Amino acid sequence: MSNEQIKPVAREGQSFDTSTDDRFFQYYLQQSQSPAAVARFERLADLTLKQMARQGRTGPFDVLDVGGGAGTLGRIYAGAGHRVTCVDISEDLLSLGRQRAAHEALPIDFVNCSATDLPLADATIDICLVPELLEHVVQWRAVLDQAARVLRPGGLLFLSTTNSLCPRQDEFELPLYSWYPPALKRYCEQLARTTRPQLANYSKYPAVNWFTFNALCAALRERHFDSFMDRLDMLEVRSAGTTKARIASTLARLPLGRFMTQLVTPNALVLARKAAGA
Repeated sequence: MSNEQIKPVAREGQSFDTSTDDRFFQYYLQQSQSPAAVARFERLADLTLKQMARQGRTGPFDVLDVGGGAGTLGRIYAGAGHRVTCVDISEDLLSLGRQRAAHEALPIDFVNCSATDLPLADATIDICLVPELLEHVVQWRAVLDQAARVLRPGGLLFLSTTNSLCPRQDEFELPLYSWYPPALKRYCEQLARTTRPQLANYSKYPAVNWFTFNALCAALRERHFDSFMDRLDMLEVRSAGTTKARIASTLARLPLGRFMTQLVTPNALVLARKAAGA
């Protein structure tokens, strides 16, 4: 069966809705394999593995991709020899991921579950990835609790989510949506769930949370993370020794450099390390 023949299925007996709007599924089927998405995930894998090396840690690592759906990111890590678990609330997308991983003979464990209740033991993961998920989960603090629980001391957590500072965003087909007042956002969310699903790309769970880098770091400190990197820090690590790294280092030292970088980028990015004694 080809990837394009997979159709969404609704599973019963779950405490959460795993069904997927076919229009969103078809959109994600294509988007998850786009050159831009693959390149972005390759950069993320390169970043985290370089940072682990800087901490003196060598693989193979236990990697958890939360909300990994079709497994694009997980297949990059698995292809490099790491042990990967991919979890998602949508069985439809996981089925697509299983098929793609099987086609490449990659031993990825795909698990249908909520990000707020991971069926993994404590301190069993080295790298936990939560890309573009936190904004969709009402109980987002529980997602961070679970990530902190399953990470080993010294493990890395990567978050990418909505950025309330930047007027550009990818969640709603509306101009300047990041800056809408909360009441207007709630109205648009209701429209996206009911009469105008196209506003949020037919997602069953449209974005409801908006963050800043500093707010995310504060939430992670409460969960015993002790080291935080923003977009500029990440660029320095990934592009060490290049002109890009030198530019990032210069911007990071300017009084408004970090703030201006966050102001013009649509996603809030955090790479954090779980405290060694936690």
